Amino acid sequence: MASSKGALPKSAHKALPVSANLANLLPTGTVFAFQAVIPSLSNNGRCELAHKYMTLGIIIICSLACFLSSFTDSFVGKDGKFYYGIAIPKGLYVFNDEHGDGLDVENDLEDRKMLEKYRLTAIDFVHACCSLTLFLVMACSSFDVQGCFFPEPAGPNADAVMTNLPLLAGILASGLFMLFPTKRRGIGYAEKPDWGDRKKDKQGQKTGDKETLGKPKVDDSNYLQEP
Repeated sequence: MASSKGALPKSAHKALPVSANLANLLPTGTVFAFQAVIPSLSNNGRCELAHKYMTLGIIIICSLACFLSSFTDSFVGKDGKFYYGIAIPKGLYVFNDEHGDGLDVENDLEDRKMLEKYRLTAIDFVHACCSLTLFLVMACSSFDVQGCFFPEPAGPNADAVMTNLPLLAGILASGLFMLFPTKRRGIGYAEKPDWGDRKKDKQGQKTGDKETLGKPKVDDSNYLQEP
């Protein structure tokens, strides 16, 4: 017999605003997709057996997406094309590298060295585990998921844990993200080309700006006057 929403524990209502803040630390598309489909798949918390399987399936899929997104990166090549891929121990495995593009990993040493900068690191696993844990906490704090898998009211201890767990998880993950920052931009966030020597380009730009500011302005008004 499926239970109604009124039988849900108070922790489901109290944890909802806090767990919503966890979405700021997770991939936006994955969180939006989960929040969009979970009411339908879980039948708004009134689950039959089929709803439980579908709810569990979407939780697993979104969890994998949050975990793997920590290893994705993107950049704009010297040909102006947007490239994206996933980090591997040797560098970045590009998904959309087609024949005839400006990116030539096999023959161009500069391109090969540029992709090696995106190789897999230990910090990637820290962010991936944090993202996975945060999503599971957010999913378990969801009104519909609790109604589907935990319909019976729990004791005061369980309510206290479920109420404060999203807050504690968010604080812990934020601290880890600050201690171990990542340079990964994910897919879709690259704005500038990632080739050449950026330091030299910036220094040259600053030098050019200083020279421009140091030059005196020429008064052209005298040249415009008629004799």
